Amino acid sequence: MNARRIGADLLLTARGYVRSGIGLFFSLVFPVILIALFGLIFSTGSSPPTLYVANADHNSAASEALLAALNGTGAVHVQFVEGQTAAGFSAYLGRQQDSIGLLIPSGFGDAYANGTPFNLSLYVNPGDAAAAGAAEGALEAAVNELNLAHARAVPTVGAAVYQIGGVSYSYIDYLVPGLIGFSILTSPMFAMVDVTSSYRKEGLFRQLSLTPLSRAEWLTAKILWYTLLTLVSAALMIGMGYLFFGARLQITASILPFLVLGPFLFVSLGMLAGSVAKTPESAAIIGNIITFPMMFLSGTFFPVSSFSPPLQSFAHLLPLYYIIDGLEAVMLYGNTGRAVLDLAVVAVIAVVIFLAAIVAFRWRET
Repeated sequence: MNARRIGADLLLTARGYVRSGIGLFFSLVFPVILIALFGLIFSTGSSPPTLYVANADHNSAASEALLAALNGTGAVHVQFVEGQTAAGFSAYLGRQQDSIGLLIPSGFGDAYANGTPFNLSLYVNPGDAAAAGAAEGALEAAVNELNLAHARAVPTVGAAVYQIGGVSYSYIDYLVPGLIGFSILTSPMFAMVDVTSSYRKEGLFRQLSLTPLSRAEWLTAKILWYTLLTLVSAALMIGMGYLFFGARLQITASILPFLVLGPFLFVSLGMLAGSVAKTPESAAIIGNIITFPMMFLSGTFFPVSSFSPPLQSFAHLLPLYYIIDGLEAVMLYGNTGRAVLDLAVVAVIAVVIFLAAIVAFRWRET
């Protein structure tokens, strides 16, 4: 291992990135674009969805009480639709591209007064799960309030909602660690898969074998370069989260091991994928098969806890999950114990993949 040769190859790699521009775009600019887009979408307070209501009960006292209770939940905003029947209300919502609607059938007031069971009709759009969930929750709360009032019962148990960790975290706070993990994954994986397979096809590795540069030095230079890119990318995303979206993150030295081990892991994985593939085309396919599940199932954009149990179990098999989980542990909760456990898992996976990549990687084809 010669530091001068490693530095020379590192400089050569950096020049190639700067001259092409594509690598730097996807390493530094693209994650910033993502955090800007998601930040603009989710960081500002959103208004409650509009619940369109067709009241066929002629504005009875019971229907008015129900609508007042719905508005009182704050989860939806009630807007009336005139002249709609039960047969045409669903079609009307579809034509207007409205997500949620409530039909109060005729006779609701009389049934409520007599204590007769009666069903309301809530129409939801499966494509807008957030609005549907808000409407279902608000309607359930309003119906429970009316039922209690009819029974003259007094609620004795209430509930207050607090955010975990003692801090009011926003979506952007969770997005920053996820996008740092995204950058740790994509830049080295896609680049190393392409470089390893194309260099081998074009005989560049054979030419490198005739130079004093060793395989270990070449690989070390690549690991150092992608570690540097990761540090710069993480700094850009953290800075943007702070300056433009008010992200509340704990920036400590505990972040650094993930920013070093992550590139080490995915440089090795990219080199392994490029080494075992027969052609650059098959290498790209292998790289995509490895990368895309991790990109979407490791908690980058969506919390893993929202997945189904089988999908959660699959997510726990992905190396990127432990990087993002560890970053969240130190950046949001200050949970050093969990971060150390995540880091240990990442370290073991990285060493195993690195050794496998070294075995598969050759200057010359045998």
